[in-house]
Amino acid sequence: MVVVRTTMEVAAYAAASVVTEVQAKPVAEYGNWGVNGIIVVATALSVCLCVLLHYEVLNFLSRRLAQLEGQRRRRVLFAIFGVLPAHVAEIWIFAMAYALLQISPAFGTAHGIGPSFLDYVYVSAMTFTTVGMSDAYLSGPIRFVCGNEALTGLVLITWSASFTFLEMERFWRDR
Repeated sequence: MVVVRTTMEVAAYAAASVVTEVQAKPVAEYGNWGVNGIIVVATALSVCLCVLLHYEVLNFLSRRLAQLEGQRRRRVLFAIFGVLPAHVAEIWIFAMAYALLQISPAFGTAHGIGPSFLDYVYVSAMTFTTVGMSDAYLSGPIRFVCGNEALTGLVLITWSASFTFLEMERFWRDR
């Protein structure tokens, strides 16, 4: 007797075997409050550093832009070229947090990336910009940092967009 399976049956069987295989793997320990505390502190420090850096950069830019009163085009370019390095620095702050937390496997593991620090910058950039990543991911308690980085990146990018919009509005109004 030959059993003919439909494509749907084969796909359902394959999906069920993958789910069983994933469930059989041990899940990272989330009950270790020492590890969780360090993750929360590292996240809070990274978020605070990024927000303070962003605030200071925008404060500096707004003071400097006020001095360029007659140079409308330069003001807009100065604003854009001012916020971009701030975002890059913020991405690097989170990348440093990831790299430091990789000291111990208790904090989680990085998959799909090499040992280079620039790989952590890549993961951070994909998370900060909320693009996400398909070829690299973090597992374990360190994912708490990722979730907060995505939220922080979204807030800081929209803050920069609002700042730039206000500067462009002044540029168009002054014409």
